[in-house]
Amino acid sequence: MADLRVAAGGPDLGRAAASLGLAPAALAPAVSDPAYRVLAGDLPDGRATAVLLRRQWTAEGISEAVLLADSGVGPDAPAVLATASAWGCDRVRDRPGGRGVRPVPPPGASDPLPARFLHLAALAATRVETAVALARGTGEDRVKADGSPAVAADEAAHVAAAEVLAGLGVPVLSEERADDRVAGDEPWVVLDPLDGTGNFRAGLPPWAFSAGLVRAGRPIAGVVVDLSSGRRWWADGQHAWRDGLPVAPRPGSTVVVPSAPAGGTVVVPGPAHRVRVTGCTAVEVCLVADGSAAAWHDIDRSGTHVHDVAGALAVLLSAGGAALGPDGTPVRLLPDTAAKLRFVAASSSEAAAELLRAVS
Repeated sequence: MADLRVAAGGPDLGRAAASLGLAPAALAPAVSDPAYRVLAGDLPDGRATAVLLRRQWTAEGISEAVLLADSGVGPDAPAVLATASAWGCDRVRDRPGGRGVRPVPPPGASDPLPARFLHLAALAATRVETAVALARGTGEDRVKADGSPAVAADEAAHVAAAEVLAGLGVPVLSEERADDRVAGDEPWVVLDPLDGTGNFRAGLPPWAFSAGLVRAGRPIAGVVVDLSSGRRWWADGQHAWRDGLPVAPRPGSTVVVPSAPAGGTVVVPGPAHRVRVTGCTAVEVCLVADGSAAAWHDIDRSGTHVHDVAGALAVLLSAGGAALGPDGTPVRLLPDTAAKLRFVAASSSEAAAELLRAVS
C-alpha cells in the first residue's frame, strides 16, 4: 500500500508529475486550487506514486472525489478515502465518467468522538455550501436583536448542518436557535452555519461554515470552511490542517481584528505593523492558526460569540497556538450562544500575553 500525503509543491510536485506522466506545470495549478488535491508518496518498492483528485457534484447533487489521474492508486486507497472524507464527499469515483464508485465509509460508533465529529462536520459543511447557494437572493433581509444582519441563507445553512450533526448524538447549539441544555461536562457541538453574513450579503469574501466540538470548556475538534473559496481547516485536538496540509502558527507582524471598535478607529497594537479586517471571525482565527497572520483580538470591542470562534479555536489550539482572555488565562467556552467573550489569539502564550498588554 502506498504511503501518500498531500503535495504542497517543490520536489513532491515534481515527483508526482513524473509518476503521472504530466509536466509539472500541468499539475502545479492544482496545488493552490481548493477544488483539487495532489497526493504523492512512494510504493513499497520505493517507486514514486501519485493521484490527482477533483471535488465535484453529480447530476443528482451527490458530492464526490474523482480520480483524474493516478499511478497505481485506486479509489479504495486509505489516503484517497481520508481526503474525500475531509472534503465532505459522499463517495469516490475511479475516473471522470467512470462507473466505479466507492462510498466514503463513516467512522464506527466505537471510534473516538472527535473522529466522528470531523466526518460529520465536513459533510455538514458540504451540505451548507449547496444550501447557501440555493438560498441566495430568496427571502427578505432582516436585522437580529444584536444588530447583526440575517438573510435566508442563514436559516437554510442551519437546517442543512443541524440535520447532519444530529447524528453525532450530542447537544448541538447554533447561532440560529435557542440553546439546548448541556449537562455538566458532557461534550457539545456549537456551529455558526454562516459566519460573515454581512460579507455574504455584500458578495465580499470571506464567509464561512464553522463547527466546534467542546468538552469541559475546551474546543477539542473543529471544522471551518471558507465557503467563498473552498479552503478548509480542521483539527482533532492534537493536529491541525488546511486543505490537507499540516499547519502551525508563527510569529509575525500582521494582526487581524473582526471590525472597528466602538470609537470607529482601528489601532495597530504595539508589536504589530499592520492590521487586517476580513469581517469573518472564524476565518480570521484560522489565519492565525496556519501562520498567515500573527494574531487576532477583540479586546477593545464588545466581544465575540462562542459559535463564531469554537471551530477556529480548536484549529488554533491543535496547531500549537494560544488564546487568552482579558485576565491572561486560557479561554474557556461555555454553552451559551448569547454570551460574549473577549480574547487574544496568537502563536504562543507569550505572544498572546504581549499582545494583551498592548491592547489592554
